[in-house]
Amino acid sequence: MDINITGPKIYFTIPIFGGINVTQTMVSLLAVTILVTVVAFILTRKIEKRPSGKQVIAEKLVGMLTDMVVETMGAHNKRFVPFIGTLFVSSMLGSLIGMTQIFRSTTADLSTTAAWAIATILVVWYGNIKNFGLLTWLKGFTEPIPLLTPMNIISEIATPISMAFRHFGNVAGGGVLMTIVYGALSGLSSLVFAWLPEAVIEFIPPVFQVGIPAVLSIYFDLFSGFVQALVFSLLSMVYIGMANPPREEIQKNK
Repeated sequence: MDINITGPKIYFTIPIFGGINVTQTMVSLLAVTILVTVVAFILTRKIEKRPSGKQVIAEKLVGMLTDMVVETMGAHNKRFVPFIGTLFVSSMLGSLIGMTQIFRSTTADLSTTAAWAIATILVVWYGNIKNFGLLTWLKGFTEPIPLLTPMNIISEIATPISMAFRHFGNVAGGGVLMTIVYGALSGLSSLVFAWLPEAVIEFIPPVFQVGIPAVLSIYFDLFSGFVQALVFSLLSMVYIGMANPPREEIQKNK
């Protein structure tokens, strides 16, 4: 059984800045961006005071997202709804787009999840510095005792790394497993029908590759993609919420 699992295919290279590779992941990200833009335009076009149809759907989705952010981060952090919504939608659609067999899942590329994790940690650091001051934030690395400063710094750096690898690992691992299953079922078909003439084998459909892969695809692509998007968004909300506590708490800790 010959199975080849590689990274995203490079379509072409733009000859600037030493060469910029345009990969499957970049094309998939562009497709997701276009899809989200078109859907958002359709759902929000011609907003009315008495909503109906598509406007009801749009308001319901925004309401659910806002409720999730408020419950997790507090009402004072409602301004982060667009950021969290972008992370969740991009993550979920980025995973689901791989089911088309035309595009590659964007979340199966570490560079994608790493970019989201870096964006999240930068928002966290900005919130800490803005709310508590640079010196107070730096002093926090020496608590509870200065001896733990190196460990605190490593822990801070490890946060975005763990977020990126967790999301990437689950999606990429599912893709690898699906490839192995397809290869194994193909080998089983060859073994079962090996006694038939080659002219007959050509007309036999891949009976063993129907059913099991579909069930696994529902889990790894649909269910797991949704769960990983939710987990990544929840972790982002928790970290950002901790860096942006209520005003009373900020005043008390200054």
